[in-house]
Amino acid sequence: MSSLPSIHPREPHPDPTTLASNPNTSSIDYTPHPESSIPLSPSRQKILTSICALYSGSASQEDMQVYAEKAVYDDPWSFCDDRFKIAGQWYGMICFPLIIPDRFPFLVPRNGIPKIMGTSKTLATEVVSSTDKEIVFKLQQEYRPKLMPVGKAVNSLVSLALEKEGGVEKVVYHKDMWNKKDYNHEGLGKVMKTLNGDYLTGITRPPKELKPKDQRE
Repeated sequence: MSSLPSIHPREPHPDPTTLASNPNTSSIDYTPHPESSIPLSPSRQKILTSICALYSGSASQEDMQVYAEKAVYDDPWSFCDDRFKIAGQWYGMICFPLIIPDRFPFLVPRNGIPKIMGTSKTLATEVVSSTDKEIVFKLQQEYRPKLMPVGKAVNSLVSLALEKEGGVEKVVYHKDMWNKKDYNHEGLGKVMKTLNGDYLTGITRPPKELKPKDQRE
């Protein structure tokens, strides 16, 4: 397990050597093997399904409800410390609010927001751990920018720390690790991740209803 200090009391520190080692090699293998996935309860499977839907571009308020109001999202590019900021990341992944001149109406989809990501789809998942407080799974996601003919598959290890909020399990910390190195939350990298999380909502404009109650006007 990681010896790094936690930035949050529920921050997961998954051990890739234990959870994602390849028995045929000495390397860490984040490639999902669905046939080996640990079964989940219906309520936890619903959480996993919503998280994968968000990765695949749903950006829906319904799927965002799997997060607690003060949940944390943590990956190599972003650090968000509430549900509204997390929504800013998901809404920004597939769409970006731009001003389109009136003479180019064909560029504007029905919702008025032009997409920059062509597709993002979940190719496979494998749940490698499910404990009282946490789900850890391997994720293979294919991303294809709008102007690219083919997509690229990316493997990662995703940890979801869970707590009950209103009697329902919610994600309180979502960590997405792209390699076996855990995050140290220090230096310029942490500053840039936090700035990305703090300011992207002003661009992607997720619904204000997703803000924590103490931040709503």
